Amino acid sequence: MTVNNKRVFYVKYLAHPIYADILKTRSDVRLDRLENESPENDFAPVLSSAHAYQIGAARDELAPHFHVHDEFLKHTPNLLIVSSNGAGFDPVDVDACTRAGVLVVNQSGGNAYSVAEHALGMLLTLSKRIIEADRALRRERDVNRNALMGTEAQGRTIGIVGIGNVGRRIAELCSGLLGMKVLAYDPYLSASEIEARGAEKVELDDLLRRSDYVSINCPLTKESRGMIGAKQFALMQPHAYFITTARGFIHDENALLDALRAKTIAGAGLDVWSKEPPAPEHPLLQLDNVLASPHTAGVTREARENMGRIAAEQLLTALDGKRPPRIINPEVWPHYSERFARTFGVAPK
Repeated sequence: MTVNNKRVFYVKYLAHPIYADILKTRSDVRLDRLENESPENDFAPVLSSAHAYQIGAARDELAPHFHVHDEFLKHTPNLLIVSSNGAGFDPVDVDACTRAGVLVVNQSGGNAYSVAEHALGMLLTLSKRIIEADRALRRERDVNRNALMGTEAQGRTIGIVGIGNVGRRIAELCSGLLGMKVLAYDPYLSASEIEARGAEKVELDDLLRRSDYVSINCPLTKESRGMIGAKQFALMQPHAYFITTARGFIHDENALLDALRAKTIAGAGLDVWSKEPPAPEHPLLQLDNVLASPHTAGVTREARENMGRIAAEQLLTALDGKRPPRIINPEVWPHYSERFARTFGVAPK
């Protein structure tokens, strides 16, 4: 067997060391590491020879010249596969990859339990106004507890935007633990499919009007970018909470700030931002009814190990000429198959 004839690289870090451990068991695979600061003399040969690119760093942690776009792909003539850590694929221009015959995969489901628990934690913390009470106790004497009266989540309605792996788990937790009614907006699933995932299929505007909690759990795509703006926040009820553990840019931060200041919604739980991490002076961070975290919903020991294992196993499946299970651009398969066959002498199955 040819040694190191399949070339894989990553920039900065991996989700978990198990990824490298799994690839090291294969003598035919070479794994290279680059840094954001790597000089072109170092990274150019790696890019030109690479067959696969494992993206482990988040969007704002990755240097722009390592984002996958048309210009990047000019320097990777042998690239066959881009594997994005987690369910999101923000640093990847999927259309550009499809044009170039590059397969894009993610690790959807690998951190679903962690993200769903984070969303539920935000829901309960906001409902009970725990973060507001904590802040009040730290800066005031003789806090009036009646001024911090919360609400029960039991029996309320949650609207889930995107009922994939994470959204489905949120539906299970909210209906099972709290007896909540679950609505879901997902244009890619039928009413029967959504019902099987524990929710009622509705249109987005209907979901916003009827929900006591709105949870965003869809990927950032051309269709979802800017999907939640001033018009959508205006449809929500004054007592409703907005929670997102998905991606920045799906909601308009300025529109959310206006809605919170005008008290047209009750509060927000934000794990994702247009710039990550947000600056401490970000106006949303100045509001007591905003619960914030720096994109840590999926950052647990269990999720990171799971994602590292899934990513490594899926990449090896692809490099071995088999069809991987989590393809983002399935329409590229014929073009990808031709390029794979030219590179390795056998067409993938």
